[in-house]
Amino acid sequence: MEFLPLWLCLGFHFLAVDWRNRSGTAAAASQGGCKLVTADCRGQSLASVPSSLPPHARTLILDANPLKTLWNHSLQPYPLLESLSLHSCHLERIGRGAFQEQGHLRSLVLGDNRLSENYKEAAAALHALRGLRRLDLSGNSLTEDMAALLLQNLSSLQSVSLARNTIMRLDDSVFQGLERLRELDLQTNYIFEIEGGAFDGLTELRHLNLAFNNLPCIVDFGLTQLRFLNVSYNVLEWFLATGGEAAFELETLDLSHNQLLFFPLLPQYSKLHTLLLRDNNMGFYRDLYNASSPREMVAQFLLVDGNVTNITTVNLWEEFSSSDLADLRFLDMSQNQFQYLPDGFLRKMPSLSHLNLNQNCLMTLHIREHEPPGALTELDLSHNQLSELHLAPGPASCLGSLRLFNLSSNQLLGVPPGLFANARNITTLDMSHNQISLCPLPAASDRVGPPSCVDFRNMASLRSLSLEGCGLGALPDCPFQGTSLAPLRDVAPMLQVLSLRNMGLHSSFMALDFSGFGNLRDLDLSGNCLTTFPRFGGSLALETLDLRRNSLTALPQKAVSEQLSRGLRTVYLSQNPYDCCGVDGWGALQHGRTVADWAMVTCNLSSRIIRVTELPGHVPRDCKWERLDLGLLYLVLILPSCLTLLVACTVIVLTFKKPLLQVIKSRCHWSSVY
Repeated sequence: MEFLPLWLCLGFHFLAVDWRNRSGTAAAASQGGCKLVTADCRGQSLASVPSSLPPHARTLILDANPLKTLWNHSLQPYPLLESLSLHSCHLERIGRGAFQEQGHLRSLVLGDNRLSENYKEAAAALHALRGLRRLDLSGNSLTEDMAALLLQNLSSLQSVSLARNTIMRLDDSVFQGLERLRELDLQTNYIFEIEGGAFDGLTELRHLNLAFNNLPCIVDFGLTQLRFLNVSYNVLEWFLATGGEAAFELETLDLSHNQLLFFPLLPQYSKLHTLLLRDNNMGFYRDLYNASSPREMVAQFLLVDGNVTNITTVNLWEEFSSSDLADLRFLDMSQNQFQYLPDGFLRKMPSLSHLNLNQNCLMTLHIREHEPPGALTELDLSHNQLSELHLAPGPASCLGSLRLFNLSSNQLLGVPPGLFANARNITTLDMSHNQISLCPLPAASDRVGPPSCVDFRNMASLRSLSLEGCGLGALPDCPFQGTSLAPLRDVAPMLQVLSLRNMGLHSSFMALDFSGFGNLRDLDLSGNCLTTFPRFGGSLALETLDLRRNSLTALPQKAVSEQLSRGLRTVYLSQNPYDCCGVDGWGALQHGRTVADWAMVTCNLSSRIIRVTELPGHVPRDCKWERLDLGLLYLVLILPSCLTLLVACTVIVLTFKKPLLQVIKSRCHWSSVY
């Protein structure tokens, strides 16, 4: 019974079938030859390694248990372990003989522990693992000296993680003897210096991660065997590959989020297909800098390594000329200081399919034969200062494969005639936030002068077009003729989701009659100027309606009783200037929980804004007088006064009738004529 809690902690993920008849395993095998080979005891508050697990277990997971110490005898019951995970176990000490019987262990995870406190004893324990292939030592506050001792004599390792430690500099002693190492993770340390030759012994290294460190530059980069290199989030100002004709295997290079001033000097021969340069200070300077002397165009780097001195000469204005970019497919140069692209720059990338140049300082872009390359499918030029696009004479076949073209947030007034007509495969076009106008007639291709309008005609592949914030007035006749864009009335029976947010719609707009949208399920009308509820007719399938940020003062009783409370599941009504006298009858909405933002709905009561949920109970009674006809109200107020005045006049006349007649006779007496 004392072992019952230990059995309850086991989570067996899979069953491994072992059909081999070996001595010593038949007793442990259940019916059919299946064995339980994975024990998952993570997060069970265990203070020690359980001793009653199946002895033939291959994988043991003890993550998030307060073990603190791994004793010499802790793993003796499990000599067949191949994978052991001790992540976040507060380990401070590992006994020297803890892995003495673990000859089959291939993967060991020791991340997020406290191995730096007794690292020498832990190193002695690790030396027994002659067949270990994967080792995770991340998050242990290890220095470079501690790491070197822990990795000593582990020549079988293929993957090592030293991420999130306190390593500051690297030399050739840290990874000595790791000839089989293929993956090395050093991200999130404090590395500011890497001595020459630190990775020379790692002849099989393919994946190197140096992100989130303090490296100021990489000069004379010569790891020809590397395929993936991540040096993002450092303070790099230079990246210079070694000269010569050595062939590099590099495929992915991430230099994003640094302080690079120049385009990196890449190897002359490589297999690079992904280059990430986002968020740097790069620019091309040849057209901006007037060099009067050839010496002003050259920089020399003096590299001193012991008794060896190397001098590297770089042409500052032709950074890309010697780089091999023939296989490049993805290039991200966003968030830099590029003001122009040199002639021939994109021509060196015939395989390029994705180009991101957003958030730069581009003012003009020249589109000519083979530049951009014909394989380009996505081009992002948004958030620049583009005022002109120049299209070279002849067929613009370079945009023939383009599918996504983003020109938003620039200073364009128009585009060259025929630019979009030659983009036969474009499906998504974003020209928002440009002060463009639509061409009333098809633009002539031989027109002289800068373009002043945009012609979308005959873009048969176009599926999505954004013209937000372009200041367009009335649309000319058939501005989208020849495209797949259709008026709403033609696609109304098929639409299920429709967003008309922030369109400036008002209640007199004809499109606010949604009777023909029989399959519409989601309608967004927020951010407009609606004063009345939109019209719906027939069998409505609408489930979600958004009417926020409009000018509604009330909802019609029919809409409340029939449409909102019956068919709709979710409706948004807040941020409207409702009259508190117009919310009577909304109880059905509250009880039906249809209004998702009911707690935020407010109304106006005698120039006071209050929440509908806090509306006093006497308000509906006070509003009954306000609902009466004003003419009837005035009649009720004036009629008693008129009747009172009439009665007073009658009494006065009757009281003074005889004296009044006598006075009149005395003063107006005439003699009789006979």
